[in-house]
Amino acid sequence: MQATQLQDILHVPVIPVYYNDNPETCASILRACYSGGIRTFEFTNRGAAAADNFRQLLQLRDQEMPDLKMGIGTIKTAADADQFISIGADFIVSPIVSREVAAVAAQPGILWIPGCMTPTEIALAEDLGANLVKLFPGDTLGTGFLKAIKPLFSGLKFMPTGGVEPNRESITTWFDAGASAVGLGSKLFAGTNEAGFGQLSLRCEQLIKALPL
Repeated sequence: MQATQLQDILHVPVIPVYYNDNPETCASILRACYSGGIRTFEFTNRGAAAADNFRQLLQLRDQEMPDLKMGIGTIKTAADADQFISIGADFIVSPIVSREVAAVAAQPGILWIPGCMTPTEIALAEDLGANLVKLFPGDTLGTGFLKAIKPLFSGLKFMPTGGVEPNRESITTWFDAGASAVGLGSKLFAGTNEAGFGQLSLRCEQLIKALPL
């Protein structure tokens, strides 16, 4: 199951990372990203409305976007992992390496993507069964870190998140350095509002076209 989830991510490896308290705004963002070609979306557990909004987004996905994979990010505890897996998350993303979260995700075979910043954390994530590692924060680590670390962990794939710019140059530079996917947060959604959802779709489409696939 994890292998299938990983292949789904790698098929269109541009992953929006988003949270908003307003469920209608969340729905508009999701539709715009999907219209632009996005097929994997990470909603983050960063507010009181996270569980309710994620549940509503999953319902919207099932109705309108059945091929979209929906993951939950900012998962730091086993309890949160268990809650969102029960709601229906396709994958779990953490900003840290947690044995407890890894164990919860492993029980139903859910893909777990831990956040790492050092070789020691990456090695621990690998020991705990991770196949895809989130390099976070990406702008602090930089492409030089990825180039240096990748040969040491040839069995792992890497997804820089945080600081990845939503433009062709940044995407190309990260993939040339060895990234297998990229996560894009606030910079992807900058300027998006009721009049700008179409622009978000176009931005996603352009990023996907920039992929060296």
